[in-house]
Amino acid sequence: MLKILIPTFMLIVATWFVPAKWLWPSTLAHSLLIAVASFTWFKNTSEAGWTALNSYMASDPLSTPLLVLTCWLLPLMVLASQHHMGAEPLNRQRAYITLLISLQFFLILAFSATELLMFYVMFEATLLPTLMIITRWGNQAERLNAGMYFLFYTLVSSLPLLVALLVLQNTSGTLSLLTLQYMDPLNLTTHADKLWWAGCLVAFLVKMPLYGVHLWLPKAHVEAPVAGSMILAAVLLKLGGYGMMRMMLILEPLTKEMSYPFIVFALWGGVMAGSICLRQTDLKSLIAYSSVAHMGLVVAGILVQTPWGFAGALILMIAHGLTSSALFCLANTNYERVHSRSILLARGLKMVLPLMATWWFLASLANLALPPLPNLMGELMVITSLIGWSPWTLALTGVSVLIAASYSMYMFMTTQWGPLPSHLIALAPSHTREHLIVTLHLLPLIMLTLKPHLIWGWVN
Repeated sequence: MLKILIPTFMLIVATWFVPAKWLWPSTLAHSLLIAVASFTWFKNTSEAGWTALNSYMASDPLSTPLLVLTCWLLPLMVLASQHHMGAEPLNRQRAYITLLISLQFFLILAFSATELLMFYVMFEATLLPTLMIITRWGNQAERLNAGMYFLFYTLVSSLPLLVALLVLQNTSGTLSLLTLQYMDPLNLTTHADKLWWAGCLVAFLVKMPLYGVHLWLPKAHVEAPVAGSMILAAVLLKLGGYGMMRMMLILEPLTKEMSYPFIVFALWGGVMAGSICLRQTDLKSLIAYSSVAHMGLVVAGILVQTPWGFAGALILMIAHGLTSSALFCLANTNYERVHSRSILLARGLKMVLPLMATWWFLASLANLALPPLPNLMGELMVITSLIGWSPWTLALTGVSVLIAASYSMYMFMTTQWGPLPSHLIALAPSHTREHLIVTLHLLPLIMLTLKPHLIWGWVN
């Protein structure tokens, strides 16, 4: 684990001492080496459980795919930010890169923590770099408002989790995941226990986010720069799913009784968020609401508590991370040329950027879960486990899948087809850098169809 953490920390130091002309190339090369080195974690996964174990950190089949996704995303964020950050003063560029690297550092510590309190601290530590990226480098006047929404939604919901963890420490005598998995399930029967259950999960449900506590997400996505949107959609939302999966081991007896309203709400939220996507005119807002719809399925898959539900939720999280990050990169390429996020002002772009239209098409198909991509595999596994829990869930899941296909096609058709508006006369051509970013998003997605067991989590 330290083989990745130490180079990541050294990259923060190097960012402030490297000459100006080598700042972006050296950061990209260094972060790409870290991402390639992280693939060794796949080699170490075993059905037996934890590997790469030390006093405070370890990886297992649940955390390994999320750790690799975190490391893989940093070079892509550096590539995506390079163009619009070039005009900034040098110190602001260095500060921006430092925040991105520190986010990766905190996320690696969060996903590999074996102590729940350490996980909580790192879970909260990711707030500050993300908040600074949104409020300092966001494009629009509303960015401070979006930052406040993001901060208070996440902070207020995570305080009950801290209290719940301290109560667990007093009850069981340990917060180590290595020990808790072998303990007898807690005897949870009283109303206070039900409040404790809700306190444990509410922070993760807001982070996912569950429909109803999702208002911070579209605001944060719309106002954030491209790297902020990428890390938020691809990894930070997955902290919620990962935390829920870890806590399910401890909360097991009560979940069967308490999960009913949350599962129904998650599925209903998938339908509602998908319907909201169909009437969006802001491209980044549409992609953000589609994340809420997909995360509804993930929440339902985790709360059902079957091996298929868990595995499907993990696959869907990884596949969604790569797909939504690719969509935000494509939306950013449009924004850099048109200087507007409005779908109505940027139509018919396949006439001038035909290769970009191909990437839009592939990313839209991945978003609507085209077979045989992992997106479909994850959705089918979650839906199968939900039908086993209650056949009535088929109505909501079926409708949400149909709506997902509708808004994905709506997004592709409105941006790429139709006559080119007269105000879009001289658009810059697409660059190799932009094609490389999208390729590095979609290639892992396609390769995972050949070796899906890498992201199956506990169902190896």
